[in-house]
Amino acid sequence: MVNMTLSIPQELHKIMKKYSYIKWSEVARQAILQRAKDLELLEKIAARSTLTMKDVEELDEIIKKGLARRHRATS
Repeated sequence: MVNMTLSIPQELHKIMKKYSYIKWSEVARQAILQRAKDLELLEKIAARSTLTMKDVEELDEIIKKGLARRHRATS
C-alpha cells in the first residue's frame, strides 16, 4: 500500500483529536475510494453519451436558469 500525506486546517485537526478513537486514515481512505468510484462511473456514462459540446452547453444554460428561478422564488 502507498502512503499519502495530506494537510488539513488546524480547526479540523482539533475536532479530529477530540474523536481520537476514530481511525481517520480509514475515513479518508473510504472517502477517496468512493470519489474515485464515482469518477469512474461518470466516465463510463460520458463515454456512452451522444451529446455534443453544444448540447451540453445548452443543457447547462437551462439548468442554470432553472436554479436561478428557484433561488429567486425561495428568497
